[in-house]
This record gives sequence, structure tokens and C-alpha cells, in this order.
Amino acid sequence: MRGLLIFVALLFLNTACDQGKIGSSRNRGPKAELTGPTLERDLAEIQADGKLKAIMVYSSTTYFLYRGEAMGYEYELLKRLAQDLGLELEIVLANNIDEVFDMLNRGEGDIIAYGLTITEDRKKLITFSDYLYTTHQALVQRKPRNWRRLNRDQIDRKLVRDVIDLIGDTVHVHRRSSYYERMLHLQEELGGNINIDTIIGDYNIEDVIKMVVDGKIKYAIADYNVASINQTFYPILDVETPVSFSQRIAWGLRKNSPELEKEVNRWIKGMRKNGTYAFIYKKYYVHKKSYKRRVQSEFYSKNSGQISKYDDLIRRAADSLSWDWRLLASQVYQESRFDPQSESWAGAGGLMQIMPGTANDLGINNTYDPEQNLMAAAAYLKDIFDKFETIPDTIQRIKFTMAAYNCGYGHLLDAQRLAAQAGLDSLQFDDATALWLRKMGQYKVYSNPIVRYGPVRGEEPFRYVRDIFLRYAHYRQLIPARPSDSLVSSAELR
Repeated sequence: MRGLLIFVALLFLNTACDQGKIGSSRNRGPKAELTGPTLERDLAEIQADGKLKAIMVYSSTTYFLYRGEAMGYEYELLKRLAQDLGLELEIVLANNIDEVFDMLNRGEGDIIAYGLTITEDRKKLITFSDYLYTTHQALVQRKPRNWRRLNRDQIDRKLVRDVIDLIGDTVHVHRRSSYYERMLHLQEELGGNINIDTIIGDYNIEDVIKMVVDGKIKYAIADYNVASINQTFYPILDVETPVSFSQRIAWGLRKNSPELEKEVNRWIKGMRKNGTYAFIYKKYYVHKKSYKRRVQSEFYSKNSGQISKYDDLIRRAADSLSWDWRLLASQVYQESRFDPQSESWAGAGGLMQIMPGTANDLGINNTYDPEQNLMAAAAYLKDIFDKFETIPDTIQRIKFTMAAYNCGYGHLLDAQRLAAQAGLDSLQFDDATALWLRKMGQYKVYSNPIVRYGPVRGEEPFRYVRDIFLRYAHYRQLIPARPSDSLVSSAELR
């Protein structure tokens, strides 16, 4: 793996009510926008890179972090698509729907993995995949303050139940959303003016819905499945007034990517047949109790910027290593999923799965005590890290350290010797030492006289390091480096 090149959008992790103002489209000039691709990049170029770059928007249904794990409807589908294509998945975050079309056409991503309504205007800019599901657009409005004391008819009389009542009123939408197009068409259908105020700033649709909840705006438009699942958490919302007929929702591709489009559509057809698709859709849009539990959790990434209840301890341990705490947190998740009582079949225990003999060497009295376990593991990692002092690149050095933590320092030395014998750079984990580490379960490899520590199932430490760094990419995008940070760093990992 040559490295993770992470395109990170600036994400505000505060609530929408703390972020800027809403501006009117009537007060803004037109923005220059791309009308088509500015580069040639189809499936062959993507396969040569070895990664599928997916443009996503951070939300509680699309892509988010919950209890240390990346989740989301689009994200789960994307993982399966990338696996089907034999590609590594790279997430490219957009701040909002207004950005995604230009990002795609500039080549910042290969596919827009977001719930895009198929419209004729959008077909001029991009190509759509086969549709994933259908829904309709709904008016998002607040019920009256005393709605719990009113009957259904009394509530209905205080709400917009006929879209004709929107004439002369104001609705807030993103300018490049299908909701904006629908409001323009609705004005023509009704023969009256609706004030369409476009939203300025890095707000996704859930932020806009929250503005309705808080009384900052009166009306918004959202896809019904998204609006309905948000109503679970905000019962003061009403989302039962439709403003469109059923519409098809799909992903977006560049117009000059016909081979990628063909493969994506083949995969979508297969997904529909095996039942996995329906399960994933229900998980995020139908199971409302699960949604409510997630968004109420302090370990949901949009709430507090926390990964686990052990974040402070992990920060202390990471400081002793001079590592990013989010990287160490990803390793803790890999070892135990933040369960301090976790125990492996081999007897390793605690947050960092320390073996009994290692625990004795490190002076741990209680392997299952989170503080003892983490600080001892950090000391052990530091010892290994120091042994790899000849490796100049810090990230490569950390990868060697983590692989040795998993399978033993001696096996990494053997893999380095094998890499050097093959004419590769033994100071590189990616594409060099890791290649030979993965082969060290084969007799013809471990019987080589330069292999001094015997065979090892090298695929396991390879995947261990790979998965930790892939997860770390999510943590970097969705969790601030420090609790006081409001932005995520855009530094690259190599």
C-alpha cells in the first residue's frame, strides 16, 4: 500500500446554529460552475491508481463515526463496491451538496456517493448510476409549541398542508440541490412566487433541518426518508407535506467515465438481488430506535468529537510516543474495540491485548485496568519504535512498529532481510518489507537461511497495519486532533 492520500474538507463539528448566517439567493451573484469534466479518468486510470475516490458529505446517514467505527448507508455500500472492483476506498469529503458536482468534474473524486435526485438539469453536468431507491421531497416545518396538547386536526390547521400556502413565504435550500430546482418548478405550477433563500456556509441537510427545529428558519425541503429519520430525534418536526412526486435517487459519475459507470451499474444490479442492499437501507433509514441511539451517543462523531470513553488515557499514552492520539486510538480499536475486559484465545487481554508474559515484563499488576494496560502498551511500542531508529520516515517507522507489536520484532527483521535480498528498500514497509512479510508462512520463504525467527502468518500483521491506518484516515477526517479544535487537519499521510 503506497500510502493514504487523504483529501480532507474543512469540517465544522459544532452544531449548525453556531456556524455563520443564512444568505438569500436574491442578494448573491451567480457562481462560476463547471459544466463538464476537466480531465480524462475512467476505470483503467482508477485501476492503475488502485483506489476508488468517493466524494461524500458528512451526515448521520451517509458517513459518520460511531463508537470508533466508520458507518453510514453510502459508506457501507461503497466498501462493498470497492471490494468488488478490487480497489482501495478513499473518502473525499465535501462540505455540502453545492460542492460535489465541481469536485467530481475536477477529478477530486471518481464518484459522488450521496443521495442525488436524478433531474434533467443535473444530467447536463454528470452521469447518474442506476437508481438506488425512490423517495419524495417533503416540507420540513415545526409543529406549534403546544403540539402535544393538540389533536391532529388542530395541529394540521397550524401547518402548511397544501403547498399553495407557500406562496409569499420563504423556503431555505442549497442552491445546487434538487430542492432548489423543485421550488422553481413549483412556483410555475402554482402561478405564484415563493421566496427561495439559498444557504451559504458549510451546512449539510441535517444542519438545515436542525435550523428548523431551533426556529432559525421557518421552512426547508428534504428527501422524505432523511427528514423522517431526523423526526425520530426531533419530534417537534413535521415532515408529512409532500412537495414532489416520487423521485429516483442515485450516485453521480463523470460523463467521460463510461467503463466505471458500467461496472457500478453491474454491481448495483447484483446488490439488489442478494438482500444485502435492503438490509443496509433499513439499518439507516428504517430502524429509528438505532438511529436515535446513535445520534444521542457521546461517541457519535457529530456530537462531541469523542471516539471512546478512554480518549484522555489514549492521549496521554500517545503523547509518550509523540504520536497522533487518533492513530493510537485506531490501534486500540483494532485490538479490543475499546473493551477493557476483552481477552483473546491466546490469553492476551485488555484494551491493547497484552500477553501475560509481556504484562509481567512490563510490571502490570492488572492487565484489565485501562490505565495500566494503555501506558504499558505505549512503553512497549516506544521500545519497538526506538529499535527501528534507522528508518527515516516516521509513518513507515510506525508501521514497522505496529506490525512488530502484532507478530514480533524478530519477524520484521527477517522480512527486512528478505526485502533487501530481493533488491527492495528494507526501510520501507509499504511495497517492500510488507511484501515479504506476507510470504513468510511459505516453506520456501521461511526456509531461507537469512530467516532466523521461523515462519509467521504474515498476512495477519499486514492487514493489522493496513486496517489501523485506514481507520485512522476516518478518525482524522471526523475527529479533531484536540478537543478545542473546530477544524480537521489536512496533512497527508504517506
